[in-house]
Amino acid sequence: MNDELLTIVRLSLLVGGVATAGTLPVAFALAWLLARGRFPGKILLDGLVHLPLVVPPVVTGWLLLIAFAPAGPLGAALDRWFGTTVLFRWTGAAIAAGIMALPLMVRAIRLSIEAIDQRLEQAARTLGAGPWRTFATITLPLALPGVLAGAMLGFARSLGEFGATITFVSNVPGETQTLPLAIYAALQRPGGEALVWQLAAISVALSLAALIVSELLARRQGRRLHVL
Repeated sequence: MNDELLTIVRLSLLVGGVATAGTLPVAFALAWLLARGRFPGKILLDGLVHLPLVVPPVVTGWLLLIAFAPAGPLGAALDRWFGTTVLFRWTGAAIAAGIMALPLMVRAIRLSIEAIDQRLEQAARTLGAGPWRTFATITLPLALPGVLAGAMLGFARSLGEFGATITFVSNVPGETQTLPLAIYAALQRPGGEALVWQLAAISVALSLAALIVSELLARRQGRRLHVL
C-alpha cells in the first residue's frame, strides 16, 4: 500500500472513529428519550432524528455549511470562543459523517433499550436500588451489545459518507478526502481505474467488517435477553 492509500485510509478511520465516538452519547440520549419518554412532540423528534435518512445528503451538507460558515451561528461561536473553524477540515468531515450516521445509531440503540424487560428494572427498584444504580447495573449492561452494534453500524455509515461531506468541507487531499471522496476524485482522473479498484476494495472490506461485528453484537444481545 503506497503513501497515498495509507493517508486516505488513516484519514477515513480517523473521521469515522471520531464521528462515531462523538455521536454515540447523543444517539444514546435520543434513543432513551424515544424508547422510554412520554412527552408532547415525540413524533416530531423521531422525525427530525431520522430526517438525514430521507433528505438528500447534499441538503444536509448545505445546512451544515450555513451553520458553520464564519457568519453562521455555530461558525461564529467557534471563531469567537476558540479561534478555529471546521470548514475544509477533517473535523468538519467528522461532523458531517456523524450526523449522517446518527439515525442508524439511534435506531439500533432504541431497539436494544425497548427489548429490555422493564420488570427486571422494577425488581431492582423494589430491592432498594436507586434509578442510577438500576441503570448502571441492569439497563446499561443489557443494552450494551445493542449500543455497540449501533456504534459499529454508525462507523460503517461514516466510512461511506459522501454527499454531505463534499458539500460541507469539499474534497481536500490529506485533510477531508476520505475513501468515498478519493474514489470520486480517482474516477475523474485519466488512468485512475486501478486506484479506484484499490480504494473500492478497501472500502468494502472495512464496511463489511464493521457490519459483521454489528450483526454479531446484535445477535449476542438477542441471546442474552432470550435467556433472561
